[in-house]
Amino acid sequence: MITSALLKGFDLKNLTVGVLGGHSALDVCHGAKKHDFRTVCVARKGREKTYEQYFKTRASDQKGCIDQCIIVDKFDDVLQKNVQEKLRNMNTIFVHNRYFWVYFKDFSKVENDFNVPIFGSRTLLKLEERDQPYNQYDLLKDAGIRTPKIFGREAGSGKREAIDRPVLVKAAEAKRGYERAFFIATDEKSYESIGSKLEKEGKVGKNWREATIEEFVVGAPVNFNFFYSPLTKELELLGTDTRRQTNLDGFLRMTADQQALALKYVPLKMIETGHIACTVKESILEKAFDLGEKFVKATQKLPKRLDPSGKGIIGPFALQGAVVAEDGKEDIVIFDVSLRIPGSPGTFATPYSGYLYGRSMSVGERVGMEIRNAVSMGRVEEVVT
Repeated sequence: MITSALLKGFDLKNLTVGVLGGHSALDVCHGAKKHDFRTVCVARKGREKTYEQYFKTRASDQKGCIDQCIIVDKFDDVLQKNVQEKLRNMNTIFVHNRYFWVYFKDFSKVENDFNVPIFGSRTLLKLEERDQPYNQYDLLKDAGIRTPKIFGREAGSGKREAIDRPVLVKAAEAKRGYERAFFIATDEKSYESIGSKLEKEGKVGKNWREATIEEFVVGAPVNFNFFYSPLTKELELLGTDTRRQTNLDGFLRMTADQQALALKYVPLKMIETGHIACTVKESILEKAFDLGEKFVKATQKLPKRLDPSGKGIIGPFALQGAVVAEDGKEDIVIFDVSLRIPGSPGTFATPYSGYLYGRSMSVGERVGMEIRNAVSMGRVEEVVT
């Protein structure tokens, strides 16, 4: 979509920041309120109380961060004409998140039919999905960023490369295809036996053999949460965090003998349930920034068919991986990418944004700051697609 057409008729002095009701909605709206924007949340019926009641703004005592709530039957109803009209009438700039892929049957409709300006990169979100012809693995490779070895199939033969080391099979849950049901295998035999067992038990989908097989990297998991500003052309590290996963975290609290006993009755799962703020040594920061800068440049070189805007990444993104120790030195291996705001509002609890700005701020607040700066500079077109 042409950005100028999306902004046509907008009162840029009276903008509203919009979100889908989940993931990072509260973080975004809290940050928007700090920069004097009104907020609107499109919430799904049955999950609306968080936004319509518990964190609703109250003018009387200045509590809350959600000014208005639009309740829909399902998230992709945000594409309905009447909902879009409401958003446009409020001069809404939408901040997209992971929900835009997970809950939409046809993401191309977001790219082509959502007539509301999006803060960030409208067409890059799909590159997170590993089943895309060009995906995050290709982008990381083009950026020259180290990733785990991927066990693919030989061109034209349909034969998979032999598994010769511990691997993580990134299979999806049988019932919820967007959730993780990853499992670890060490060779071809264990890959087939474990996968078949999980399929029979209804824990992984029938297409688990099509899932990515990735070298299992042993290291300290760290998510590097960056922000690239088109206004300043600068890359910022807003914070670092690590995942909390159920029921993996529960198992990690057990002793080895308890784990062995529990595993007989309770299957191990790695469903993301939250994040924990963490820090990294300063000696690692330059390596992290180098990866972030390479990633930004790679997105800016993408062809028009992948990024019609030609702008590359805008605003928040995350490089998720692990810090590994090899031959007496540390390196960073990246195994996942977020091409939008990550779902970790606790990053403000790390010191990195404070080192830059004198005070710590969340990703949501940094988004609000960027939109406010764009308005003040008359450059809103540069930060939306």
